[in-house]
Amino acid sequence: MAQSFGVIGLAVMGENLALNVERNGFPVAVYNRSREKTDEFMATRAQGKNFVAAYSLEEFVAALERPRKILIMVKAGGPVDAVIEQLKPLLDEGDILIDGGNSLFTDTERRAKDLESAKFTFIGMGVSGGEEGALNGPSLMPGGTQSAYQYLEPILTKIAAQVDDGPCVTYIGPGGAGHYVKMVHNGIEYGDMQLIAEAYDLLKNVGGLSASQLQEVFAEWNTTDELDSYLIEITADVFKVKDPETGAPLVDMILDAAGQKGTGRWTVETAMELGVPIPTIIAAVTARVMSSYKQERVEASKQLMGPSNVGYEGDTQAFVSKVRDALYCSKMCSYAQGMALLKKASDTYNFNLNLGECARIWKGGCIIRAAFLNKIKQAFDENPALPNLLLAPEFKQSILDRQTAWREVVATAAKVGIPVPAFSASLDYFDSYRRDRLPQNLTQAQRDYFGAHTYERVDKGGVYHTDWIHVVDQPTAAAV
Repeated sequence: MAQSFGVIGLAVMGENLALNVERNGFPVAVYNRSREKTDEFMATRAQGKNFVAAYSLEEFVAALERPRKILIMVKAGGPVDAVIEQLKPLLDEGDILIDGGNSLFTDTERRAKDLESAKFTFIGMGVSGGEEGALNGPSLMPGGTQSAYQYLEPILTKIAAQVDDGPCVTYIGPGGAGHYVKMVHNGIEYGDMQLIAEAYDLLKNVGGLSASQLQEVFAEWNTTDELDSYLIEITADVFKVKDPETGAPLVDMILDAAGQKGTGRWTVETAMELGVPIPTIIAAVTARVMSSYKQERVEASKQLMGPSNVGYEGDTQAFVSKVRDALYCSKMCSYAQGMALLKKASDTYNFNLNLGECARIWKGGCIIRAAFLNKIKQAFDENPALPNLLLAPEFKQSILDRQTAWREVVATAAKVGIPVPAFSASLDYFDSYRRDRLPQNLTQAQRDYFGAHTYERVDKGGVYHTDWIHVVDQPTAAAV
């Protein structure tokens, strides 16, 4: 009997997704380039389950029922193209290829067009939730050939995380829409993680909280409607763990140099191309890059002195509350920027995204799952044309109620010399978005002065250019 589903690539994510599919009642064929990896999987985690191992792509394809449904879980970029090219001569019309890695959305667009022209179908599917999510229920973001989704839906809706209003999967849109949404999801994740790191830095180094106190604070925050989320939950867990070698909190023994795999950078690049401001996410990506300059920072710390007093002079509990409010306001800005980018990309690339559904499928399984995604879904369900989340009534009022604490936290950080790039960028975003006049009128004057780039006026239509040099040379009227 033919297998219902095929998985190519048995690294951790591939293995866990294969086990998830099989557990939900769909027999699976597996193939890995390394025979040893396939044998190990079949002898351990797959033992006694409905798996068939294949040791060539020909054998793999022959083991699958039609239309074949093949999930490719190999490294993004060239390896995905190589697998597709090897599969194409072996497939039949209507067979479905699914790329479940973190591929660049433009690569997915190209692959979808290429495979559709060859009478195959292609799905670029974002998968969020890490190892645990892949095994027990991830958030899935499939985009590409819409007709292929109907064949995949019975499987995807079973293996996805389940929340109160359904499985955390929906058809996202054509072409690279699925991978685009996953990319922006990861950009929001970068922002969220950096904001939490800054809150930790302030509480530890300004508020003076110990690891056990930090654990209590984050655990308490995770019980609130505003901050109840997976990232806050695991942050509280981190502070529980002691280093077995030193007895110190393990987090204090970890080198402060963070890596990145590209999706954060891609989010920044596409935002710049589309002209969408995402300063919180940019600050988060920049912070990771800055952290990698560890040795330079160590040397600079010996020469560049900051303020000598880094303690908080007021009530510590009040400071903790203010940091919580600042974190929530900044977090709203990070999500607002991500959703604004999705809206612009949807219009530009004809993805026809349902932003409420994007928020809904992030409620379970994924890294940025959070209680307040319900509010985001509701905001876009009530007003699909909402230009920015900050204008949704509940979010608007939440920030207005908390902005004083937010400003005090950013001011305190500046006063004591603690960098809070994402907190600051979020506040700048809010202040820029809420002002009806920004100083770029001067920028336009400068551009017209040195490059004749022209400008518009506030009092009448048209485009204008001034010969600024000769105007400057003219005598001015005497002051009255």
